[in-house]
Amino acid sequence: MRVTEIAQLEVQDVLFPSGALRGEVSLRAAITKGCRQRCVYLNHSKVIQALDRYLVYRVTRRLRTTGDLGRYRGLEPTSMLILTHKGYKFHLNTKRRVNFVGERVDYLACDSLQSHITKLYRDAGIKGGSSHSGRRTMASRLIAQGHAVETVQQLLGHAELDHVRPYLQVSQKRLEEMFTDVL
Repeated sequence: MRVTEIAQLEVQDVLFPSGALRGEVSLRAAITKGCRQRCVYLNHSKVIQALDRYLVYRVTRRLRTTGDLGRYRGLEPTSMLILTHKGYKFHLNTKRRVNFVGERVDYLACDSLQSHITKLYRDAGIKGGSSHSGRRTMASRLIAQGHAVETVQQLLGHAELDHVRPYLQVSQKRLEEMFTDVL
């Protein structure tokens, strides 16, 4: 997911009213780059455990809660899923860039959450980690595992296949393995 998409996820996007986590999260077109709906999947045990711990933390700290523990685990369904350390939603900035045909395009960015994620990578000792490096890593690993570029395109939410190319990194080790396999 893009950092701005994460910043705009609501509790009801990832939880059923019963409080159970959704296995498939539909990212609303309104929060995605390019305004194209797509799905992400909460099926990795570490992601599920981390999200469960975070939701317990929010309820314990009473960050945007309703008091009704039977619905959405007591969280306000329309509140943002990820909040600042003070319990507020992350601020989105409107930025402007020039696209490939020379047109000016406005877009939203969540600089504060992006900085926070970069700090988490740095604190974990991961050099060069950023809010976007996870997307590149996922795309590279999927391609290395033999998945179709079109599948990666769909998972990343790109309209054009050409937009996937910058994410595709082939490691030196993989190049050597491919060379050996051919001979």
